[in-house]
Amino acid sequence: QVQLVESGGGLVQAGGSLRLSCAASGRTSSSNAMGWFRQAPGKERESVAAISWSGTSTYHADSVKGRFTISKDNAKNTVYLQMNSLKPEDTAVYYCAVGTSGRRLFNGGADYWGQGTQVTVSP
Repeated sequence: QVQLVESGGGLVQAGGSLRLSCAASGRTSSSNAMGWFRQAPGKERESVAAISWSGTSTYHADSVKGRFTISKDNAKNTVYLQMNSLKPEDTAVYYCAVGTSGRRLFNGGADYWGQGTQVTVSP
């Protein structure tokens, strides 16, 4: 089992920034790809970004390209999501996830999920 604990969510005004963190523990492996998904009220969960185990390949949803950046620290088994120029439509619960490859994870192939952290962007 892998445990994922997210942090860094909160309330921010439009145009502001937040950085989410997700620490993995348990049966982790440096070969894990990690990523972020989000789910807004009344909407389906959607992929936001993913990163390969090496960190050399990253994937970002079109809706966040140029504003969000995913990064990973293998020594800490932690993935980050730097969110800039936040918009009210970014309001959602953000979930961390782990998978076997960055591309597969970005396409929804997660093996483990975190509990989620709320991000609220006010107009």
